[in-house]
Amino acid sequence: MILLRRLLGDVLRRQRQRQGRTLREVSAAARVSLGYLSEVERGQKEASSELLSAICDALDVRMSEVMREVSDELSLAELAAGEAVRPSLLEPVSVPPAERVPSLVPKASAMDVVAA
Repeated sequence: MILLRRLLGDVLRRQRQRQGRTLREVSAAARVSLGYLSEVERGQKEASSELLSAICDALDVRMSEVMREVSDELSLAELAAGEAVRPSLLEPVSVPPAERVPSLVPKASAMDVVAA
């Protein structure tokens, strides 16, 4: 099973390491304990949205950027694990031809035409 918290922790750790910063520096800037940030980075704790926002601010990185990277890694992990990926909700759906779809507008009869 692919754990989202582990992927998120990996991405946060890489962001921090790219900047050459220590856990101590980021934890102080995010106002979170060093131990807790370490657990988040190792995927042992779930980061709340508020905590994630504080960590992203401390790293000076957009949360959407972090989440995009997590999403990309999740997609790769799913493919590597051979998991069936459900089709996107945004993919077009085949629509049957109009003659097989019942009309919502009643057809006019000869009597309706005469009455008009």
